[in-house]
Amino acid sequence: MAQFQRRRHHYYNRLRLVIPLISAVSGVLLILFAFLSFLAPSPLDSDQLRHRHLQHSTTNKVDENDAVGVSKFRVPKRGMKSDRDIWTSRNSKFYHGCSNASNKFPKVEAVTHPNRYLAIATSGGLNQQRTGITDAVVAARILNATLVIPKLDQKSFWKDSSNFSEIFDVDQFISYLSKDVKIIKELPRKGKKKISMPTMRVPRKCSERCYHNRVLPVLLKRHAVQLTKFDYRLANKLDTDLQKLRCRVNYHALKFTDPILEMGEKLVHRMRLKSKHYIALHLRFEPDMLAFSGCYYGGGEKEKKVLGAIRRRWKTLHISNPDKERRHGKCPLTPEEVGLMLRALGYGSDVHIYVASGEVYGGEETLAPLKALFPNFYSKETIATKEELEPFSSFSSRMAALDFIVCDESDVFVTNNNGNMAKILAGRRRYFGHKPTIRPNAKKLYRLFLSKSNMTWEAFASGVRTNQRGFMGEPNEVRPGRGEFHENPSTCICEDSQAKAKKDSGPRKYGKGYDATRKDDVIIDDQNADDEAEWADTDDYDLNVPLEKGLFNGTVLDYDGTTSDYGELEEMLSD
Repeated sequence: MAQFQRRRHHYYNRLRLVIPLISAVSGVLLILFAFLSFLAPSPLDSDQLRHRHLQHSTTNKVDENDAVGVSKFRVPKRGMKSDRDIWTSRNSKFYHGCSNASNKFPKVEAVTHPNRYLAIATSGGLNQQRTGITDAVVAARILNATLVIPKLDQKSFWKDSSNFSEIFDVDQFISYLSKDVKIIKELPRKGKKKISMPTMRVPRKCSERCYHNRVLPVLLKRHAVQLTKFDYRLANKLDTDLQKLRCRVNYHALKFTDPILEMGEKLVHRMRLKSKHYIALHLRFEPDMLAFSGCYYGGGEKEKKVLGAIRRRWKTLHISNPDKERRHGKCPLTPEEVGLMLRALGYGSDVHIYVASGEVYGGEETLAPLKALFPNFYSKETIATKEELEPFSSFSSRMAALDFIVCDESDVFVTNNNGNMAKILAGRRRYFGHKPTIRPNAKKLYRLFLSKSNMTWEAFASGVRTNQRGFMGEPNEVRPGRGEFHENPSTCICEDSQAKAKKDSGPRKYGKGYDATRKDDVIIDDQNADDEAEWADTDDYDLNVPLEKGLFNGTVLDYDGTTSDYGELEEMLSD
């Protein structure tokens, strides 16, 4: 028993000596493990490094002599090969403009009442006034009145003193419409005095019944009336013959004066001498447009201060949420984003671009990425001399008319804002053969632009092409009757059903059930694409991504932006 106790005491003493040694070794190991853990990269960092390595490897696959550095990824100089002709609209040959009156549309002599005169005063810039002139002819027909040549807006933001006959061929206007509406250059006199004429304003989108109820009683009593601020004062949906009259006015009767046409044709000819095809881009990236949009482009406090000062001049504008505006597609793309979109759609660096724009906010610094993508970059100021432009340069509407002609004659028209000029030209290009007209699907594209640094070029380009389906000016993109009639004159576009049926009945290259046109006939309800369902799917994306460099160092414009009608303001700025 005594021996057992001595042995147990011996083991206890040995264990008491070993425990501190084990504790010390364990402590050293723990310290060493903590030190190694501190030095080792986290799993997230490892993933990021691996992603950067893959991205770098992908970038290196692009030939250094065949790429342009843009943002954080590299873009090929050549446009990607496509299964479609990038300069034409597929199936456009099966559609044509048709605006002749039907046999049921009475001649002007049978409907025009004597001593009933309608005058209008337009509002806004050139293209906004053009919509007013077009609708004024139809309003006169609705009222069975004689139309007095419209008075152009000479007091608004543009302060252009031009009258109707200095921009449009007044004799062509009167003669072309002589079977539809009686038009005179000025009110007749009653003795030595002109007929007195009260003024009034009709509601926006006023229908036929609206004109009969509101304007006709005044005409019957006073024999003459002037409708003021006449823009978008006629309903979008009218009787078929009245819609076709709209088209005859807009696409045939309204012709620019010879000096404007001759200068515009010179500009088009010079673009054609440079290249067989060219793109016309309505950039619309001026300070007033950006301020009105309420968007933010990464220019820091200076940008917010400058654009905010412009925006405060319009008392009716609400406080904007830049992130929300961007998500909802309300922000114009930057020049760089426009260039990336075009490259993704297949247009290479050798393509010639004519830019219709006022002074771009941020100047050359803002334009530099677009010019790097498309070095063949022109405007009316670069392809015409100051002496050639001098007769027009003091008149904003005449200068806008020159841009209108070059854009209208372009092989591809690209708009960066769905304003008045964009709508008028989109409708006109549909009417005269469905020439490609590209409008950015800004709601969907913004996500690609935010994440492009984490994508390969191929993935980015594929995403752009997918999102732009339905926004390329193809036939049947928009359901008839949707959108503004000036943008989508569906009543005035006829289909050559026999030729199309003959094509469809031909041999099927891809087997039964394949429709070669299906992928291009994407129909959208409204080109404005502002339905709530589409908004909802963008709410989960974070737009607070700071840019490396702000865009803007512009100056505040000096003008009076007060208005009492938010809709009028929006249309004025979108011209």
